Amino acid sequence: MAENVFDTLKERGFIAQCTDEEIVRKMLGEKSVTFYIGFDPTADSLHAGHFIALMVMAHMQRAGHRPICLVGGGTGTIGDPSGRSDLRKVMTDEIIEHNCECFKKQIARFIDFSDGKALMVNNGDWLRKLGYIELLREVGANFTVNRMLAAECYKQRWEKGLTFLEFNYMVMQAYDFYKLNADYNCEMELGGDDQWSNIIAGVELVRRKTGRNVFGLTNKLLTKSDGSKMGKTAGGALWLDAEKVSPYDFYQYWRNIDDADVKTCLSLLTFLPMDEVNRLSNLKDAEINEAKKILAYEVTKLVHGKNSADAAAKSAAEIFGGQGSENMPSVEISDAVGKKLLDVLAGAKIIESKAEGRRLIAQNGLTLNDEKVTDVDYIFGEKDFPNGAAVIRKGKKKFYKLVI
Repeated sequence: MAENVFDTLKERGFIAQCTDEEIVRKMLGEKSVTFYIGFDPTADSLHAGHFIALMVMAHMQRAGHRPICLVGGGTGTIGDPSGRSDLRKVMTDEIIEHNCECFKKQIARFIDFSDGKALMVNNGDWLRKLGYIELLREVGANFTVNRMLAAECYKQRWEKGLTFLEFNYMVMQAYDFYKLNADYNCEMELGGDDQWSNIIAGVELVRRKTGRNVFGLTNKLLTKSDGSKMGKTAGGALWLDAEKVSPYDFYQYWRNIDDADVKTCLSLLTFLPMDEVNRLSNLKDAEINEAKKILAYEVTKLVHGKNSADAAAKSAAEIFGGQGSENMPSVEISDAVGKKLLDVLAGAKIIESKAEGRRLIAQNGLTLNDEKVTDVDYIFGEKDFPNGAAVIRKGKKKFYKLVI
């Protein structure tokens, strides 16, 4: 076995809560442990919020432990109320199956599934076969309603209304742990800290049904230094799918994080040694930008591969050097010649509104082919599209290629 992965996770700042820290650390240092993390297929891509879970799995596997990636083909039909103030949208079976397949491809970038080193299982394989009365008798009898209502995930929804559908989620997740323990000798469940109540339910169900001791461990959620969620963009979530968020935009998100978040992100989202993490995060003033470039490159390489990371870094270097780049985000338009610039940019979603465009022009914050735009009524001409494309810079850092 390599260095105890519990110490690694603790040093890098992953661990939030653990059912029995002393026993878990000893167990992880003495043998190969099978553990699982669940991913509900609520979209067709994982996002930045899942990133930490993927990194935890990768650290665990590198230390000789066996991950089970559980995709929620069953629990996805219900929806986890944890951290939500509203009811999740109910998805069709076809959408759930499609989303599960998308997850598998993304997770495989982080986890080695060859030769049984990791497993991918779908809880729909057993949850969908359970009869309602069977579930009540076999599982429901081990839960008390008052204990469940004390869970944070249910308390948050109590005032607005908690459906009976969602109330069953904890029971189903607990049953997953029981099933994985029986079939694969899975001894640990890992997850985000908002899953603590559900994980504890699973630990207790396994003990009551089998007498075996199993364990739970949660990781900190990905948050900024001010406590707000990280991974939110103007367009919504920071997706790991290149079709939803381009590798360049993904790179730029991490390149532009606050100075105060550099150490957290380097620790949690890269495999750089902690000596290097500490060195980079202690850089000051302009030098901290070098740390952000390294962070952005390492994170993009993990999610999108080395070639995409190289291209994103090259684009950023060209763009921030004042030049456009062939790898910058492209926006296709049907035509622009003879049309007002602000109408075209608003239609292409480069600016949220013409009011934003007028404000940018007043602040000298909008350029066309490296020339400042000073006329709010500027009309595109053919000369603005040499070779069929124009380069727009919005503010100091955002470049777009308008392609006819």
